[in-house]
Amino acid sequence: MIRMKGIRKEYRMGENVVAALGGVDIHIEPHEFVSIIGPSGSGKSTLMNIIGCLDVADEGEYFLDGQEISDYTEDELAVIRNRKIGFVFQQFNLLPKLTAQENVELPLIYQGMSAGKRRARSEEVLERVGLLDRMDHKPTELSGGQQQRVAIARALAGNPSLILADEPTGNLDSRTGAEVMALFHELHEAGNTIVLITHDSGIAAQTPRAIHIHDGRVLDPADQSEVVI
Repeated sequence: MIRMKGIRKEYRMGENVVAALGGVDIHIEPHEFVSIIGPSGSGKSTLMNIIGCLDVADEGEYFLDGQEISDYTEDELAVIRNRKIGFVFQQFNLLPKLTAQENVELPLIYQGMSAGKRRARSEEVLERVGLLDRMDHKPTELSGGQQQRVAIARALAGNPSLILADEPTGNLDSRTGAEVMALFHELHEAGNTIVLITHDSGIAAQTPRAIHIHDGRVLDPADQSEVVI
């Protein structure tokens, strides 16, 4: 599913060059549920952006579903983001004037799906996350946990090969966060590949495998005590 080798990324800030990633190697199999954990400034957000084709590495190889990413144009990367990757964000990123169903349909509109098929698919995924009865509600009429479920449904709508979740429980209380994590486990058991970015060791402990990142590099298991959350 994901194979990265020697991924490096630098940012220039004035006259200073900041090395965000210093040669990262990771491998994630299809249908895995993996967390990437690290403290603020560790490089996990940069790594997430590269995995999600929101940014490109300065050096190294990245294969997604067997496809080399670095050779694609920005337009081709946009197609990959829309069709291969379902994004779930900490802030939910729902459009406030749209209903839950309309929010879920958005990526399907970009894919050119007909109105009838969009409606059927949005109802299917909203039922999957337990919110079919709230499909006509707008985000302000939903709790934080319900909004995140809508966001997960939107991520699932296009049937992506990868679900990429960035701090998906960060804005939720502990009970609601546990409910959202239970939903991710259900999705994983149904065969979805999930990569979850977090700074929370308690969240990372709930995933079958955790990749620890610190100072722009992936730690070997023996070095994971270096991570201070």
